[in-house]
Amino acid sequence: MIKVLIADDQAMVRQGFGALLGSQPDIVVVGDAADGAAAVAQARELAPDVVLMDIRMPVMDGLEATRRIGDGPKVLILTTFDLDDYVYEALRSGASGFLLKDAPAADLINAVRVVAAGDALLAPSVTRRLIAEFATRPSHDRPRPVALNALTPRETDVLRLIARGRSNQEIAEDLVVAEQTVKSHIGRILAKLNLRDRAQAVVFAYETGLVVPG
Repeated sequence: MIKVLIADDQAMVRQGFGALLGSQPDIVVVGDAADGAAAVAQARELAPDVVLMDIRMPVMDGLEATRRIGDGPKVLILTTFDLDDYVYEALRSGASGFLLKDAPAADLINAVRVVAAGDALLAPSVTRRLIAEFATRPSHDRPRPVALNALTPRETDVLRLIARGRSNQEIAEDLVVAEQTVKSHIGRILAKLNLRDRAQAVVFAYETGLVVPG
């Protein structure tokens, strides 16, 4: 069972999401929180697999709550605000996914399962905005991080393609390898770079200059 904690300052949203997710045979809602501080406390107490996290909440916002939760449960950011700075800061804060509240119910259910399975939920539109964020920054030469030296040439290729928003299937087609081979490469990349998931890999690739926009 996937244990889910719902953090949103609107009671109707918590109840609606709770009823939707609770109706699934493989998902159980273990709690809900009306602000970020309560979300952090409940995440530590209830040990959920996934936290659905609103961004704008009283006491503590969802971005700060995500940072404080750290490497515990996976965080899926839910918001009505489709803004660039929120997308970027949510990923930098450690979120594993980003979904708008007006997404279809099936997308929310799928998102919970994807994030719980250890994958990142980065829709193409989110990846494009992330790339655009870096494209607006002054370009300058960055020293190659020592951590990148641990990657094999093929793993480096895979990381570049992840940062371009390519799916595992697309990477497999590009490199003419099996999709399972791609998954193995990604697992080793995350382990070597001490990254939690695909979302952090994308941010890492751009912040280190391994991939440049354009």
